[in-house]
Formats: sequence, structure tokens, C-alpha cells
Amino acid sequence: MQYDIIVVGAGHAGIEAALAGARLGKKTLLITMLVEQIGAASCNPAIGGLAKGHLVKELDALGGEMGLCTDASGIQFRVLNGSKGAAVQGTRAQIDMDEYKEYMRKVCHNTPNLDIYQDEVTSLIVENSEVLGVKTKLGEEFRSLKTILTTGTFMRGLIHIGENTYEAGRAWELPSTTLSIQLKELGLNVGRLKTGTPSRLDANSIDFSVMETHGGDVKPTPFSFRTSKKDFNPTQYPCYVTYTNLSTHELIAANFHRAPIYTGQIQGSGPRYCPSIEDKVKRFSERERHQLFLEPQTAKCTEYYINGMSSSLPIEIQKQMIASVKGLENARVIRYGYAIEYDYVDPTELKHTLETKKIKNLYHAGQINATTGYEEAAAQGLMASINASLAIDGKEPFILRRDEAYIGVLIDDLVTKGTHEPYRMFTSRAEYRLLLREENADIRLSQYGHELGLIDDETFAKVENKRKVLEDAINYMANTWITSKKETLELLESIGEEKINDKVLLVDLIGRNTIDIEKLDILVPSLKELDDYLKEQIIVEAKYYRYIQKQQKQIEKMKKMLKLNIPENFSYKGLPGLSNEVIEKLEKHRPPTLYNASLISGITPAALDIIHLNLNMFLKQK
Repeated sequence: MQYDIIVVGAGHAGIEAALAGARLGKKTLLITMLVEQIGAASCNPAIGGLAKGHLVKELDALGGEMGLCTDASGIQFRVLNGSKGAAVQGTRAQIDMDEYKEYMRKVCHNTPNLDIYQDEVTSLIVENSEVLGVKTKLGEEFRSLKTILTTGTFMRGLIHIGENTYEAGRAWELPSTTLSIQLKELGLNVGRLKTGTPSRLDANSIDFSVMETHGGDVKPTPFSFRTSKKDFNPTQYPCYVTYTNLSTHELIAANFHRAPIYTGQIQGSGPRYCPSIEDKVKRFSERERHQLFLEPQTAKCTEYYINGMSSSLPIEIQKQMIASVKGLENARVIRYGYAIEYDYVDPTELKHTLETKKIKNLYHAGQINATTGYEEAAAQGLMASINASLAIDGKEPFILRRDEAYIGVLIDDLVTKGTHEPYRMFTSRAEYRLLLREENADIRLSQYGHELGLIDDETFAKVENKRKVLEDAINYMANTWITSKKETLELLESIGEEKINDKVLLVDLIGRNTIDIEKLDILVPSLKELDDYLKEQIIVEAKYYRYIQKQQKQIEKMKKMLKLNIPENFSYKGLPGLSNEVIEKLEKHRPPTLYNASLISGITPAALDIIHLNLNMFLKQK
């Protein structure tokens, strides 16, 4: 059977890839090991967080599904870093894992142009370094113009619990045993990584009364810009906080010799920023305790996930370790924690479109690219599918710049720098994070989503109205002077604001950290009739106004470099003045622009000048 796009794997990357392809009018096939596991949250029951929330918002602004699904299945919503600036805040939601799967499965089954098939893809159909489709374990062959691999942890997945190991993609789910072997044979650089998950506990066996309670926000913020804020009022379920102690640490330390990550049993590199409890005790031996966050897995609250206690220790040690924690003395384990090793493909093997450089028509998204996290995976799935669809139509690729989106940062980091550990997103990775805030993701990206056909006219009209209101308000305030006359000083004193000694622009006054909606209504009465959401956005824009001006100047410099595209047939070999090491890196990464070349480790300004000079000569000759 012939398809436009085949997506292999129905995790977070696969779902977004399949939905985007189908919605863009492409006949799409989604192949999964288990239909019941479409949209399964393999690890923690949560979406978003610091920087990860940005990815979900951007995904939503482009027309992805994760934000809508989270709003429909969320059981607690919180804005992290709420007391800090908007640029480093992140929305996080606890989800009902069962409801999340059910929602995504229903959406997939009811999307036109999308077929779903349960089987294992055992190999790619490849001719002349070009993928033409896939073969399955049951002997089926499906042909396609483009194929997207979103295999998660399933390629040669191996689970570790103490000395015990067994092959699986997730606990008790069959792995993919042959696909990564073929990818290696095709010349791709295949490596090995590991991640892990903690035990799940029976809620009835936990003493929550001795723990700290963490509830959701009083006024919860939805993830999707398409969710009505006025009608958004989900039932919020609490999480609980407890801590490890010295007894816990002594027990773990006494059993390092049985921990697979230290015995040599595990070969793959683990996530440095989400370490196992064994790692935390060893690396931070000076700490007397580590925080544990108990999260309900569903609205039924029958099972709790112990965030912060990922472990691959033997089950008898896990039992003792859990029982040593306050409130968990009598806890019953329903599912034990484990570590999982799996194969991935070096992301520097990819173009910015997420198509492999060596094999035509093959795209990778998610953990196969050495990332970790539902959000990182979903963003890649969407972008891979968009670019596959555009390529089918003979159109230019869709590549987001680092100053446009966290998604742009994510993909650029992966394909130009690579990684030796599971990559996760942080706000610190985004050099233009003052511009790339959660609340303005719709303004930044919805135009792209609309042009692609993933955002409808009505939704886009609302975004454009928001854009106009904010622009008009900021332009007005940036051109309105406030003088230190008596009436002004009295007004400022009446609302508890510091006086001004000279004239100031209204935008700088509103940009003070002490300004809230009530004070905005008094200082700028012309905006009083706007709804509170827009007023909040105006205040945020005013706070960042001066900083954004500086960043815009930096971006203009960057755009000049970005305008110079590097043709795929441009050769760095033999360029005078470039070291062999620099040439090797450039030939390997094949950066699409001069700016992307500048981001590669070891590429100096002098090397960029040489490339720039020779590139101009090359383009003139064409």
C-alpha cells in the first residue's frame, strides 16, 4: 500500500508527526507496537515545566495537539518560577495518564487521512540510499514518499533492575530488535543511552499527613492558546513533598556494588540533569536529604509516582529505600523502578529539517535523536512532519531560527552540536529568552501555523487581535511622556509608587516591577476596558521593553549572517586557512547558513571570514 508519510512509533513525537502530516493533506500511516499505548506517558505523569512549557506553547501555536490534550486531561496546573520574570517562568501540569492516552488515541483514530496499524517495523525498504517504505514483523510492506522514525526507547531496549535484565521498549513491552542494526549498516552513527523511572506506590499505603501538600494555582493557566481561559476551571489534585534522609543514603551507598550504573552492566550515558537516586547520593554526598515529589498518576489517585527517586537497584533494596522515607514506611510498591538502555542515532547525522543527511526521505524525531522529555519529542515530531510534507510538495523547508523559538534552539543544538547524553531543554540554552516567552508564543509562531494550514482562520484572527492590542498599547506608552508635575506626583503617591524626579516615558513607568493591573488602570485609563489577560501581557511587554530593544539589535546582526545560505554542494575541502579539524567539522555538520556554522564548537571568527569570502566567490561563479 502506498502512503505519503509513514510514522513509526506512536509516542509523543509520533502522534504529532502523524497528526501534522494528515492535517496537511498527506495520506499518513501511523505504525505502533500497541494501539492501546498511543500517547502513553512512559515516565512522569506531567507535561511542561521550566523551558519545557515553552516548547508545548510553541507547539500549540504552530497547530500541535499536546497543549489541547493536556488541558483536557490535566489534574493540576501550576506556573513555576511565578515570582520571577516571565522569561524564566514555565507552566507545568499533572496529567491523568489514562485520560491523556484515551484523548490522543481518539484524536488519531478520528483524523482524516490518518491510518493506524499495529505491528513492529523490522526494516526500512532502501534503494540507492533512499527510503521507499517499511517492512513489518508480520510480513507487510508499506511504501511511502517519506518515513519518520519516532522509536523512543524501543530500539534494542534493555531494562535493568539490579542484576536482572530483560529486553523491552518499556516495562513488559516488546522492543524493536533489528531496526537500529540496519541504521548502523546504512552508515549512520548509532550510540547507546540510558534513562530510568521510579517505583509507583499504592496510594492507600502512603501516610500523606506527614508530608507537605503542593496544590495547583488558584487561577490555573491552560496550556493551549485555543482553550477558553474564561471557562478553564479543572479539578485540581494535590501533590505531596517528602525527603530522603541519611538512613536512605547509607542504604543506597552500601549497595552501590549492586547498582547497574556502577557495575558496568549499563553501557549507555544517562541524563545528567535528571539523575537516579543512586547518582544523586554518590555525586552529592554532602547533602543530608533530597526532595521527593509524589504525583498522582490519574484522577483516581490510586498510584503515586515518586519524582526524584528513579532507581535501578534490586527490588529488595528499592523496598528498604522507600520504607526509610517519612510517610512511606508502610508503602506498597505496585511497579518497581528500572533503568532502560536503548539505541539512538547521533543527531548531527540530521539536517535542520530532521531528515538524515546520508539517507534520503528518512526523518528522525524524539528520543532516537538523543533527547529526553515528552515535550522535546513532540516538538521534533511536528517539525519533522511539516518538513516531510513540504518536501513532498516541492516547497522550501520550514526551519525556525534560534531567535524565533525554543524549538529552533532545540533542533539547532542537536544537529550542529550533537550530544553525549540525553538532551533536555533549559531556559539557559536560549540566548534570546527575553523574546521567547511562554505567553507570546502565539504571537511569534501562529502566523507560520496559519500559513502552513495547521491553524484555522478564527484562531489566527484572535492572535492578530492580541498582537494589535499589545502593539498599540506599547507604541502609545513608548511615545507618551509623564512629567513630574504636582498632579502626577500625588497620583503616584496615592497608589504607593515612588515619585519621579524628571519626565519619564509611560512605558518605563509601567515597566516597574511594582506595577499590577490595578495600578495600570489608574495610570493608563484608556486601557481599562481590556480584559485582565491582555492587561497582564501589556505589563510584561513594558517590563521587557528596554531589554528587547537591545536583543533586537543583536538579532539584526545575526539576520545578516543568516541571509547567506550555504549550498549543499559547497565544499570546505582545500579552503586555504582552514585547519583539517575545522574542515572535518564543517563537512560533517553541513551547516545550512553561515550563522549555523558559527554555532559549531571550534569554528572561530577567522574561520568564518574565510568561509564567507570563499562562499561569495562560489556563489558568483554559479
